[in-house]
Amino acid sequence: MSASTPVVVCSGLVFAWPDTAAVFSGLSLSIGPGRTGLIGLNGSGKSTLLRLIAGELRPAGGSVTVTGELGYLPQNLTLSPGARVQDALGIGPIRAALNAIEAGDASPENFALVGGDWDVEERASATLDRLGLGHVPLDRAIGDLSGGEAVLLSLAALVLRRPGVLLLDEPTNNLDLASVRQLSGALPSYPGALIVASHDAAFLRGIGLTRWLRLDGELAEAGPL
Repeated sequence: MSASTPVVVCSGLVFAWPDTAAVFSGLSLSIGPGRTGLIGLNGSGKSTLLRLIAGELRPAGGSVTVTGELGYLPQNLTLSPGARVQDALGIGPIRAALNAIEAGDASPENFALVGGDWDVEERASATLDRLGLGHVPLDRAIGDLSGGEAVLLSLAALVLRRPGVLLLDEPTNNLDLASVRQLSGALPSYPGALIVASHDAAFLRGIGLTRWLRLDGELAEAGPL
């Protein structure tokens, strides 16, 4: 995909919450590959726009087109505290199949579960390590993690899927300074298109943005940093 080919196209978006004024009334924009910062005051529609792009909300008018697989990290995470880290990463069944094969169970079902992911444990551990979670075992209960670690774990799960487009909504809200630095160091190597809504200007500068979009109910400004 060339640098000029849009990965997200919004055409004439119309959206309003019940009993409120319209958030968008004909918003159109195109977002290309690279790292895009989405900025604006509270209530300007940043989170709403990301949810529309992610398909969590349906517009009353207009359309959203996304090229490639999409990953979305919302502000408010809902992780089951009793689940394991491997479950959040989506690799629990594959690990079980790998363990069964190593124990001598060469059933077709196990090989089908593994597919081509023979190195999934190594990739998962490497992804966790890049986000400062190298100390967290794959069988650790999610309830034992801090709020910041849960955010980073959710991001690791998305990165492990390798989506072509990744949406992050205020990802630093629940992170301490060390975790913000870890996240800032990990995101520049992400190969896909990145769209980040954030009030943290230092964080946005640190992840190497190629452009920014300022929302004020509508698209007010756009350009390179």
